[in-house]
Amino acid sequence: MQPAHDYAPAPESERPADVYAAYLVHLQRRGRGNTAYTQAARSFLRRWPQVGRWADLPLDTRLAANCSTRPFITFLMVSRRLQPGYDYLVHRKLSSLWHELTDSCLEPDLNQFIGAASELGFSQRVASAIGSQIIARLLIQTGLPLADLRESDLQDLLHACDIRQMHTGRGAKHYRATTHSARQILFHLGILDSEARPAVTPLSLEERMADVPSALRPAFVAYLHRKRATCTPKTVSSLATRLAHFGRYLAAVDPDIVSLAALDRRRHIEPFITSLTTTVNSVTGEPITVADRIRRVHAVGNFLAEITEWGWDDAPPRKLIFRADLPRAQRVLPRYLPVDADRKLTAALSNSTYRLAADALLVQRACGLRIGELLDLELDCIHEIPGQGSWLKVPLGKLDSERMIPVDEEVLTLVDRITATRSPGRPLRHPRTGAPADFLFTHHGKRLSQSAVRQELNRAAAEAGLGHITPHQLRHTYATALINAGVSLQALMALLGHVSTQMSLRYAHLFDATVRSEYERALNLAKSHIGPIPAGRTQLPLTDVTGDGGWKDAPAIKSRLAGGYCLRAPAQGSCPYANICEHCPSFHTDSTHLAVLSAQRVDARDLADDAEKRGWIEEAERHRALVSRLDVLISESAAG
Repeated sequence: MQPAHDYAPAPESERPADVYAAYLVHLQRRGRGNTAYTQAARSFLRRWPQVGRWADLPLDTRLAANCSTRPFITFLMVSRRLQPGYDYLVHRKLSSLWHELTDSCLEPDLNQFIGAASELGFSQRVASAIGSQIIARLLIQTGLPLADLRESDLQDLLHACDIRQMHTGRGAKHYRATTHSARQILFHLGILDSEARPAVTPLSLEERMADVPSALRPAFVAYLHRKRATCTPKTVSSLATRLAHFGRYLAAVDPDIVSLAALDRRRHIEPFITSLTTTVNSVTGEPITVADRIRRVHAVGNFLAEITEWGWDDAPPRKLIFRADLPRAQRVLPRYLPVDADRKLTAALSNSTYRLAADALLVQRACGLRIGELLDLELDCIHEIPGQGSWLKVPLGKLDSERMIPVDEEVLTLVDRITATRSPGRPLRHPRTGAPADFLFTHHGKRLSQSAVRQELNRAAAEAGLGHITPHQLRHTYATALINAGVSLQALMALLGHVSTQMSLRYAHLFDATVRSEYERALNLAKSHIGPIPAGRTQLPLTDVTGDGGWKDAPAIKSRLAGGYCLRAPAQGSCPYANICEHCPSFHTDSTHLAVLSAQRVDARDLADDAEKRGWIEEAERHRALVSRLDVLISESAAG
């Protein structure tokens, strides 16, 4: 309870003696004060018996108050006897304010605010800083209770900060940051009607096209405004980035261009496409990827083609960009995490102190969500289906489609922990629909940001001794694990939210179970027949191949020749010249060679049977073809 006899709002007609007596009680309670303090207070009251008139003095005069007078001024402010002006409040560093607020009429409101901030996940230190830096100053200057504060009061405080920066050069970044947080806390208290706007306000389309030649800029901006009707804000933003790059290129090569109709393929378009091969990423400093080059050419081509179709006056008279202008797309495989890296990252996330962001990443890995889908999850995302278990409802995402994903007990435990960790508060505006929504991932009364999730992933990857990892790699890892487990293509499409088989087939190409099984079957069969091939030799000695046994029984590729035989290791493959002479039309024989041909036929038949037993089907067919040819030769020799 506040002591009403000491800190009740004072009437304007309050006598100086009563103010002085209240100050003495305040000093006694605080255990502070000396004759300098009391003399400064009497001097102040003699000059300004109506203490509120002091606020009318010039700012320099108010700030010039000495160290003995300032405690009295602070007492007047916290007891609501003085509203010194926002200009004074933002210049004055009120380092001892919290000590002066104890048992004051401002204390209940500040305690309510700090309690709400703590519920939203702010630490005690940060909540106190916001309370003293923003809320206490608002309560002092407005003379209103916390529940009556309005957005205009916050704007008045920030305006005073802007004026201070203009006069002194002292920035107001810290005031803006704490004001943003204060606004969000007041929203969850139900005091303000709307939540805080994003701390970083995106540039307008006009500002983003500032480097485009002035004559072309209106068409660039008008096109982007038109695309807002059919594209998402993120898509329009991406288009703006790519078109701004094209505009900067035109400004460099032809700053005097007056219309898009004046664009020339040989002068403007072809050099632009060529320049993309050496364009670097503004963030990494590395050359842009082939995929990025394709996107930039597509963006410019669609821009010029669409304004031509729409009949804009300054549209190019003919098509300037063609399909052949696109570089060949690279068919890269999804970048999944190997099993060991996946386990290390999971362990680092499980041990994180930033539980909300770490658990968000664990949910993404367990369910294969895109990062946008992850952060759009709502509190009621888990659905229990009788006889079908638990399912996660994934909201509209990149492809504007919803889906349901089956989840296990591990995911349910994660969601329960997130529900306990997230900050409560009023529903927030959904970026897609504008309707209020209870999002699953909220922190400090706001939605968990993508940057916070990425920073936590970077931290965990560094702790696990891994390189740079992106959130989307967790989705690739999820899909790869499913493919390895033998999930069907149709099921994979449903789980990942793909709308075409081509999107899911990338994972099927990554690990083709049929290819693997065929490889292993053939390898095992070969090993069982021939054993390990001797290493470290360029040629195979006869004894190594035959094992001192009969040459026809050797685990090798064999051919019977007229004057001997050929032995080749299976790794060498069949000889393309084996028995070529017997099949040649120029080959002739007679009855004097019947014994040799008959012996060769017997060996060829035995070699065919041996090859078939070893699974060398083509080799067996080669020997049977030789048997057939020898039958012809023997028949012709006997008849001759």
